[in-house]
Amino acid sequence: MGSAPPVLVWFRQDLRLTDNPAFRAAADSGRPIVCLFILEDEDAGAWAHGGASRWWLHQSLTSLQADLSKLGLNLVLRRGPAERVLAEVIEESGATAIQWNRCYEPWRIARDKTIKTALQDNGVEVTSHNAALLQEPWTVRTQGGHPFKVYSPFWKTLRQMPVPAPLPKPAEVKAAPALKSDDLATWALLPRNPDWARAFPAHWTPGEAGAVEKLERFLEDALKGYGNDRNRPDKPSTSRLSPHLHWGEIGPRQIWHRTLAHIEAHGGGDKDAWKFLSEVGWREFSYHLLYHWPNLPEQNWRSQFDDFPWKDDEALYEAWCRGRTGYPIVDAGMRELWATGWMHNRVRMITASFLIKDLLVPWQRGEAWFWDTLVDADLANNAASWQWVAGSGADAAPYFRIFNPVSQGEKFDPKGDYVRAWVPELAELPDEVLHQPWTASEDQLRAAGVTLGESYPHPIVDHKEARKLALDAFETIKRKAA
Repeated sequence: MGSAPPVLVWFRQDLRLTDNPAFRAAADSGRPIVCLFILEDEDAGAWAHGGASRWWLHQSLTSLQADLSKLGLNLVLRRGPAERVLAEVIEESGATAIQWNRCYEPWRIARDKTIKTALQDNGVEVTSHNAALLQEPWTVRTQGGHPFKVYSPFWKTLRQMPVPAPLPKPAEVKAAPALKSDDLATWALLPRNPDWARAFPAHWTPGEAGAVEKLERFLEDALKGYGNDRNRPDKPSTSRLSPHLHWGEIGPRQIWHRTLAHIEAHGGGDKDAWKFLSEVGWREFSYHLLYHWPNLPEQNWRSQFDDFPWKDDEALYEAWCRGRTGYPIVDAGMRELWATGWMHNRVRMITASFLIKDLLVPWQRGEAWFWDTLVDADLANNAASWQWVAGSGADAAPYFRIFNPVSQGEKFDPKGDYVRAWVPELAELPDEVLHQPWTASEDQLRAAGVTLGESYPHPIVDHKEARKLALDAFETIKRKAA
């Protein structure tokens, strides 16, 4: 009697073996397993992986290959349109069933429906699972049965819903005969000439083991006090789990249950823990918005902003990208982003507000820059957060929020440690003028070795004047909408 035909596991943004429902279901079937990852740039269009994401993906696939090999499995790598590649691999392997975990980008939802129908029409059993979210976006509803538009009631409802326990990694599996696979190096995911990611390895350990270690270190070292310290870029106060979450090297259910277990074992810390978990809740809200409003990454959620009178000055945009705005906290954030592929969340808000409100550059341009330079570039989070800062998104304040880059720097980087780390040419300035070096005396500048306009730029805009222009622009669209 011959063995059962293989089952195909299509890995996507779920690059882990623990709490991976698709992989677990394949293992529990007792059938031989074929593991596949497809580089889908041709399907993704404008939302193909950015440069920093491609660097992370290379490392994460290397880690996943190693983890699968310990179970006696190979990871088949193919590139091209997913529908074509899946058909080829199914024919080559003889698989009669496929397991995958759902993705929620609009282009993937539409594409996956087409693929599922085509496979089922050809007699292939298709099963999809939730591995990326605490709850499916369509299950969290208002009492009236509608999608939420405000975070607070969404979070209140989400907290009351039971979160399934994470699935353990299978102890053993059956491997299907090996199939031909691309050499990962031929995908050219890593930057060359120049290698702008050369400093990334000092900051990141992509892969499932790195994600688990990151969570444990955060719980031990930074969870206590998180509620107060999370806005401080000068402190190691955040989890830095976002890229691991995006690539599915760890799942939100794992974070949820491990955090609650930690506070139960150690006593206290409930307030900090729930503040941390509320950030996981914001990620869920972002996916909720993207699912129900699939144009979120391209179009203003609040249509009144369609008439906003942007300036979109290319020189100002370029100065922002390069961290040469003359505002130290903004420049520190943009340089941290370029050097590490990541930026502290408070500074993301400050830099985004500066681009949108001070420079009057459309939020979509900032979203695109972050998409290319962030290792945690995530369509839902990126779009929802940029629109929140712009005021055009869900849960926006009733007023037009404009961050003051000087006062934000003084409040959240009071001793200037963050600015000094990323804008070293200002390191010798006294604390009282560090966040506004144009107010320093000639003696202070000379002693610090700073020449404004040469070693460090003058402010590219006057914040007070820029704020007035932004408020006037907002009043214009309010009048039109009235």
